[in-house]
Amino acid sequence: MNTDKALTLDLNCDMGESFGQYRLGNDSEIMPYISSANIACGFHGGDPNIMANTVKLALEHSVAVGAHPGLPDLQGFGRRNMHISPEDAYNLTLYQTGALNAFVTAQGGQLHHVKPHGALYNMAARDPNLAKAIAEAIYQFNPELILYGLADSCLISQAEAIGLKTASEVFADRSYQSTGQLTPRDQAGAMLEDQQKSLDQIRDMVLHKQVTSVDGQTIAIRAETLCIHGDGPQALDFVRGCERFLQAQGIIIQTIQAQ
Repeated sequence: MNTDKALTLDLNCDMGESFGQYRLGNDSEIMPYISSANIACGFHGGDPNIMANTVKLALEHSVAVGAHPGLPDLQGFGRRNMHISPEDAYNLTLYQTGALNAFVTAQGGQLHHVKPHGALYNMAARDPNLAKAIAEAIYQFNPELILYGLADSCLISQAEAIGLKTASEVFADRSYQSTGQLTPRDQAGAMLEDQQKSLDQIRDMVLHKQVTSVDGQTIAIRAETLCIHGDGPQALDFVRGCERFLQAQGIIIQTIQAQ
């Protein structure tokens, strides 16, 4: 969605991912620094109270609201692969998007995007049939929504093939394989824990349109939205540091506009 003419970048964060008694966690502190929020819809995290409160928080800060549908796996936080059919992927995406949209509409807002969560995201990034089903669910729900998906993955190509708007997503704190896929979390080096390395990776992806894989290969990448995870112990410090870094590079944090 961004163009080379303007140094702008959407900064997104996964939010509302607890359940049971409502806990804001880092959400209330991080929200002022981001431009888009991906809000859990009850399958991997979240519940009606959390969804309502997180939507309210986002709208109060003029942050674009997105649905963050995941696999039905609270215990595994939606990060464990499950065998699902394209029909399953379509229905669970439609179900969760509709649920989150109800809270957004009730509070006078407008749903902006959909970003699959965790294992569902990574499975669909590799599997064109799952990706197509997810894209079709979003398009048939509302063709004006934007699909946030892993840059250069099946999620992007399948969405574009049916005319759904996309935002190519990159990650500040995840390492990459030479295929352009994220390194699985159960493998060494999957998470970038050194803040300077994360900032260097952001600079390369946003300014130079490339990223270095775990085996040292340089691969081309398109960065339209940057994911910042908000659930780590140093998350707030990192988000603040990221904002300062982007500003120093002349990059404006700005929500992707539907066109």
